[in-house]
Amino acid sequence: MSNSMTIFRREFGSYFNSPIAYIFIIAFLVLNSGLFMTSFFLGGAADLRGFFGNLPLFLIFFIPAVSMRLWAEDKKTGTFELLMTLPMPTRDVMLGKYFAAFAFYLVALLGTLPLPIMVSALGNPDMGAIVSGYIGAALLGGLYMAIGMFTSGLMRDQISAVILGIMACFVIFILGIPTVATTIDGWVPGFGSMLQHYLGLSDHFNMMLRGVVSLGDLAYFLGLTTVFLTLNALWLEGRKY
Repeated sequence: MSNSMTIFRREFGSYFNSPIAYIFIIAFLVLNSGLFMTSFFLGGAADLRGFFGNLPLFLIFFIPAVSMRLWAEDKKTGTFELLMTLPMPTRDVMLGKYFAAFAFYLVALLGTLPLPIMVSALGNPDMGAIVSGYIGAALLGGLYMAIGMFTSGLMRDQISAVILGIMACFVIFILGIPTVATTIDGWVPGFGSMLQHYLGLSDHFNMMLRGVVSLGDLAYFLGLTTVFLTLNALWLEGRKY
């Protein structure tokens, strides 16, 4: 764990050593909050469902832009081989990088806390749904980050990494859309529904927007995140030989 913390401190600090991190956070807050404010004043409902509802699609572009540098930058600068020869398990290197990127996302997410304060001042929102919505937002970001980290490892440059990351996250997103599942069922009966249930994120995320945090939904996000982190660890072990 101490090895992972060493990598975590190095990586997390590096995010804020350049203005790019602040640009990402400002863009995240302005764009996502701006979209919510438009629908909020038009709809007139005192809740944050519009804000959380935008996240699955919005984060498809934001998270890969953050995760693209995790391995691709090390390859470009030549520090990847150095990391692989450090006297620590490659798993610790990976986890340190992952949690640093995830913490950076959480910092951006915490910047949206004025929204529930504003909504509470203007109405009487369901605070349970808001809390579960933030839990879902954190789990969603963690899943996308694991996918983005895995795709970053497959590419040698950051542009390719972000494009592949966007495509991979979009597949997970689109598989959860009922119309897509119905279309696939029309080709192969039952296959689209199976993909929607086991891989698509919409049903699991939407339950949290309603204020329900079930073990099945937690297992989906944590399990799929673990799968992509495990694939990344296996890829790292393969690169050592």
